[in-house]
Amino acid sequence: MQTENPIQGPPAPRQRVALSVPFVLMAILFNVCLIASNLFETKIFTAGMLTLTGGVIIFPVSYILNDCIVEVWGYRKARLVIWSGFAMNFFVVAMAQIVRVLPAAGFWDGGEHFDYIFGMAPRVTLASLLAFLSGSTVNAYIMSRMKVASHGRRFSFRAVVSSVAGETVDSLVFFPIAFWGLAADEMVKMMLLQIFLKTAYEVVILPVTNIVVKAVKKYEGADTFDTSISYNPFKIMDI
Repeated sequence: MQTENPIQGPPAPRQRVALSVPFVLMAILFNVCLIASNLFETKIFTAGMLTLTGGVIIFPVSYILNDCIVEVWGYRKARLVIWSGFAMNFFVVAMAQIVRVLPAAGFWDGGEHFDYIFGMAPRVTLASLLAFLSGSTVNAYIMSRMKVASHGRRFSFRAVVSSVAGETVDSLVFFPIAFWGLAADEMVKMMLLQIFLKTAYEVVILPVTNIVVKAVKKYEGADTFDTSISYNPFKIMDI
């Protein structure tokens, strides 16, 4: 005896993910820091006996934000933000190249300056994008794993260790690609200086970072531990 299939109603609506204002604001600031740091790289300044690029002023902030996002919302959210930063950087670089080839107005004499800022060599652009993606992902991974291993304790220590690892990977990727042909000893000096200065930046700002993390955790009521998740950097939609 056959029975009729029951009438099925419309499919259940897809569950919506609650919008977190602090997360959105941190993600936006993360993207702004990355785009601005690439533009600031064209400014070279001296600090005592050191010669540095303007990017060193703002780029470490992205690592601080990365640590905050991992600490509060976990690796998966950080992975999404990292890829959004990569995409936005690529978008700005691509749009800048289109704008560069547009015919300039006859009365405008800023072409040379515009090209100086936005005309980065393709090799340097590629090095910057790959270095950011690699370094930020390593930073988030180590921060996440150390949090689970330490049961959420010693945030400051974890932030410094993960940043040193991330900055090291960033430099190991960026300098060989961007400055291929430079004397090896000079390249090593530049790499070590960048790693030291960016890490020192984070150490100095750690008291503020701690205050922000504690405030956001309290506001969000969240303190994520990444257990049983995939650390595959390409699983972007797994949030």
